[in-house]
Amino acid sequence: MKTQKQQYVTIKGTKNGLTLHLDDTCSFEELLYGLQDMLSLEHYMDGKGQKINVLVKLGHRYVTEEQEQILTDVITEKQNLFIHSIESEVMTKDEANRLKAESEIISVAKIVRSGQVLETEGDLLLIGDVNPGGMVKAGGNIFILGSLRGIAHAGFNGNKRAVIAASDMRPTQLRINHVLNRSPDNIQEGNDMECAYLDENENMVIDRLQQLAHLRPSLTRLEGGM
Repeated sequence: MKTQKQQYVTIKGTKNGLTLHLDDTCSFEELLYGLQDMLSLEHYMDGKGQKINVLVKLGHRYVTEEQEQILTDVITEKQNLFIHSIESEVMTKDEANRLKAESEIISVAKIVRSGQVLETEGDLLLIGDVNPGGMVKAGGNIFILGSLRGIAHAGFNGNKRAVIAASDMRPTQLRINHVLNRSPDNIQEGNDMECAYLDENENMVIDRLQQLAHLRPSLTRLEGGM
């Protein structure tokens, strides 16, 4: 009785080209044989003489740079196939640690004085003041239970959704991602706690803190709801 050959590669055509779904349970050698067999049986022509984009999905398989290059060479042996991207659902330990750091909320109880810089990869909760000449930086959001009279820079890793909030918002400078705003001339005296965020046009907006629940609902991380 003839045994059916295991299929390690599934090819799907899309409007943008081809997607190759590669089996993530077989050995790398078996995957290469399966890929070579599949590509040798198919003829990929777009009718225009142009190269066809190929998206490679590895599933839960991790490949080294050398293995990724081997896959690229096998696929691009067919002259009209071009690797658009190779995607894997597996991340390295360094990537996992980076994501963990960026999602953490670091709480610090201190006064940031002139000349001092307090920096964190994730969200920052400062219980204290930022004096003129002092600076706080965060890859995520900045929440200050105190007076902000120095410089605050949120989302320095490219996070446009980051916000800055303070009990007393009187900064010398605010920055979210690459957008700068708020000089002393703009300060309005009042008792309301304020927040800063970027709108859809990447303009910085200063508003009452109570608006954040509507503007950034993702800030609520308590599951179960209330």
